[in-house]
Amino acid sequence: MDTSSITITAQLRTTADPVFHKQRKQRGLSVNFSKVFTFTVIIIQVSILQSLAPHLGIPGTMATIQIVSDLHLEAPKGYNIFEIVPRAPHLALLGDIGNVATHKDELLGFLTRQLQQFRTVLFVPGNHEAYHSSWAETLAILRDFQDRVREGLLASEGSSSGEFILMDRTTFRISESTSGTGNTTEGKAVVVLGCSLFSHVPVHQEMAVSIGLNDFFHTDEGHWDVAAHNATHARDLAWLNEQVAALEREAETSGSLDIVILSHWSPTRDVRAADPKHGTDSPIASAFSTDLSRERCFSSSRVKVWAFGHTHYNCDFVVERAASGVEGVPLRLVANQRGYYFKQADGFDGDKTIVI
Repeated sequence: MDTSSITITAQLRTTADPVFHKQRKQRGLSVNFSKVFTFTVIIIQVSILQSLAPHLGIPGTMATIQIVSDLHLEAPKGYNIFEIVPRAPHLALLGDIGNVATHKDELLGFLTRQLQQFRTVLFVPGNHEAYHSSWAETLAILRDFQDRVREGLLASEGSSSGEFILMDRTTFRISESTSGTGNTTEGKAVVVLGCSLFSHVPVHQEMAVSIGLNDFFHTDEGHWDVAAHNATHARDLAWLNEQVAALEREAETSGSLDIVILSHWSPTRDVRAADPKHGTDSPIASAFSTDLSRERCFSSSRVKVWAFGHTHYNCDFVVERAASGVEGVPLRLVANQRGYYFKQADGFDGDKTIVI
């Protein structure tokens, strides 16, 4: 039950209590259970309505995003088989869905099907998207697809198509003006920031990472290296910090505003976000995650949820940010990754959603 249903429940219970106490006073131990039962039914109905409201587009409800990553539909090919059942208006695909260039028709066909059942598809490129290609070609294909969706070229006759958003240092606002059906809390803006957020590989792990990951053999004909990887991390991180700072200033004048960050690489070295089989001391751990706890994008009280992939380890927990000077304002970290078909990650939930 979300906070709005809790508020309504509390109000109804306050109304019910005098009836309960009056009957108890008049009849001793007897209680007018019919009235209590009536209020209980109302409470249940309100709770159900609140849970369904994001899907029904009822004004004043919270923004809901379905989170999925690391489907790895490239091996074996499963683009035409894998189904996502809509549980929210917005779908976030957080990377490693498949190979963009070599499986272009199959991958874009998969994305087109999602656009037929979601209002918005937010796509964060992962490292596997660029395999057997280059990052330049991969992003060009995805941008061209985005343009064709916006021009309505992919919508079949008599049907509508959702909006495809390539989250490559991209800002997307979920509000009355963008959703058109009130999929947001009343008077509150929800801003989604998305980028791949490559990890930072320190000098002492460069050799192990460069020879231990396929990224540096299957991307850009082997010309993609740790230096390029680190440079892209610095670029993405700087962009995130700049955007969060700008949104903090906006919130000071425009009122309430919540931020959701979507990335492929992990922003934390918290043990709860790492598979115990590998731990955080692996010589290639830096290829999967980076400790951003001291960065503005992580410590800002405006950032409520950060969803990511890449680690093939699922988690959903809250970080208390008192150490970062944001005491009492937790950050929720979420990963919902399927993993390889023959080595699927425990805890993957195709219905996973986050509510902001």
